[in-house]
Amino acid sequence: MHFSNKKIGILGEELAQKYLVKLGYIILDKNYRCKTGEIDIIGKDGECISFIEVKTRRSNSYGSPGESVNYIKQHKIYKTAQMYILKKKLHKFNFRFDVIEVILKHGSNDFSIKLLKDAFQL
Repeated sequence: MHFSNKKIGILGEELAQKYLVKLGYIILDKNYRCKTGEIDIIGKDGECISFIEVKTRRSNSYGSPGESVNYIKQHKIYKTAQMYILKKKLHKFNFRFDVIEVILKHGSNDFSIKLLKDAFQL
């Protein structure tokens, strides 16, 4: 089964969203875009708003998926989160930045998923 990187990313985001719902998150937004960037998933975990970056790979050959969320990407997510907070008037909430790593097993519908809560801070 051959997938393009875009299709792999979309599949990873769908799996991540289902996983978060099972964990009790309330999904507030998906693929939120503004002039500063994009956030894959925005969810509410208890009294905390979580800005979630989903990274999907076929293997760990080049390191874990979360390792690709470098400082530049973190900064873009942070700036985008600020815009979301202003737009939605969510100042009263606590916030954090999570990363979900999805590894798609080759040749099957099997996958592994890992949530990294509070993966970075700026």
